[in-house]
Amino acid sequence: MEMTFPDVPAPSHVEELGKAAAAALTDSMVERLVTTGSTGLELLDRLNNPDTRAAVHHLLDGLTAMHAGGSLDTIFQFAAMLNAARSALSDEMVERFCSFVETMVTNLATTEIAELARDTERSLYDAAQCCNTEEQPKSMWALLPRLFKPESVRTLNLLLAFANCLSARTQGDTGRSEPTPLD
Repeated sequence: MEMTFPDVPAPSHVEELGKAAAAALTDSMVERLVTTGSTGLELLDRLNNPDTRAAVHHLLDGLTAMHAGGSLDTIFQFAAMLNAARSALSDEMVERFCSFVETMVTNLATTEIAELARDTERSLYDAAQCCNTEEQPKSMWALLPRLFKPESVRTLNLLLAFANCLSARTQGDTGRSEPTPLD
């Protein structure tokens, strides 16, 4: 018993269809098809690499976990917010922001600031090294006698005066000609 499939074209029709497609294709279309096929095969070849395959599986596992936890929606919302912010920016806003960044970089990119940062970092490192020696006090009771030395009192006074002056300046009281050390 021979089965017939009415939806499947006869071999002669397929051959005619192939000839018609070949006649309709231009050289540039054939070139694009070959390039697309080549790129697809190259991609499949790269996916066959065990490292690439493991990376793709890891990426898919991460995306699945992000979807299950709802963080993928958060990322999409964040991207939409960034796009809205970018769309809302005017040329003047971008120009003012760039001017602000340029001013900040110009003010901070000085040799004095670089030296201050380097000296501060070295001083903090040296101070940490000094605190880690065996002869340094390791408890509050051992530290208490050092608090009564004149250099400790001056240092604490300096820190308290600095805190008071900074507090006064941040509260808008900048009209003082001389800072008061302690209230």
